Amino acid sequence: MITAHVFIAISLDGFIARQDGDIDWLLQRDDPSEDHGYAAFIADKDMIVMGRGSYEKVLTLGPWPYDRPVLVLSKQLGNAPVPDSLKGKVRFSNHSPKSVMEELARENVRRVYVDGGRLVQSFLRDGLINDMVITTIPILIGSGRPLFGELPQDIGLTLISSRSFPSGLVQSAYRLTP
Repeated sequence: MITAHVFIAISLDGFIARQDGDIDWLLQRDDPSEDHGYAAFIADKDMIVMGRGSYEKVLTLGPWPYDRPVLVLSKQLGNAPVPDSLKGKVRFSNHSPKSVMEELARENVRRVYVDGGRLVQSFLRDGLINDMVITTIPILIGSGRPLFGELPQDIGLTLISSRSFPSGLVQSAYRLTP
């Protein structure tokens, strides 16, 4: 059975990026001496599914950072060719989250890391997320792209763990409850 998992950072006021997609406020708080658990989180994931905004942001940050295959869900990029430097690492799809998860299950993918605000929202609306690790950065940015959006119904969460770091970051892990 395929499962979908989220590992993401937000500002204290609930944004994953500024309106223009800038994440300078997040990058300034990155402390390489602190292990926020990403390596342990990604260790058992077979694939990363991300939205176009996340993909385009990652392209601006330097060399391709992922050692897992990446599927970018995007209506705009769905039929576009993959850049030569990313062939074998990235593919594009314009299918729905549900269709993509069914396709990945047929490919024997079992655990997927879902990245990107709008994509996380889509997966949540479709009931596809199993759990989320959300790291709150102690900063208010006032406006931006929210992690959560409108939902057709309430989604219950069970807190699995919560921890704080010397830098002031607070990380909480939640399991979605049926």
